[in-house]
Amino acid sequence: MIGHGLQSVSKGLAVGLAIFHVVAISVIAEATAEPKQTSKNIDPDFVTVGAGGFDVNDNETAGQFEIQGRLNNRLWFFKPHFGMFFTTESGFYGYAGVMTDIFFGGRFVASPSFAVGGSHEGDGKELGGTLEFRSAIELAYRFDDRSRLGIQVGHLSNAGIYAENPGTEFSILNYSIPTNVFSR
Repeated sequence: MIGHGLQSVSKGLAVGLAIFHVVAISVIAEATAEPKQTSKNIDPDFVTVGAGGFDVNDNETAGQFEIQGRLNNRLWFFKPHFGMFFTTESGFYGYAGVMTDIFFGGRFVASPSFAVGGSHEGDGKELGGTLEFRSAIELAYRFDDRSRLGIQVGHLSNAGIYAENPGTEFSILNYSIPTNVFSR
């Protein structure tokens, strides 16, 4: 009787593992499949909109809303990007810099970036001066139409060029929309 019960459990476990294996393979295949367009390396320009938190690592956290232009004109493997964000504490930052895309299959993209810009702190966190440097990385999922949904985390700092350099971190949920508005 015990042997029969063990045999049933073993069969159930084997069937469950087989089903899990088939489902896992299909999920992985979908996640790493190429979007329907030609090549993962030929992405369009993007307009990116995002919302999240500014100064998420400290006690002056505020909402952050951002818009970016991401161009596909390449110099080696770097692409230009520019943007601006404002905070719910009347802070503002405008910037321009470079970024790159690192693809994991056809669906997942890591996009590190670096930029320099000017800030106005408004009623929010004082960053030490107007000139600030922005470094960030975004992890995104690419849809069939090449649009992307991603999480971006980053750091804003004056790199010690002013007497005070408190720096801050931000975290944003971004949606990148393919566009041809910059190629006119």
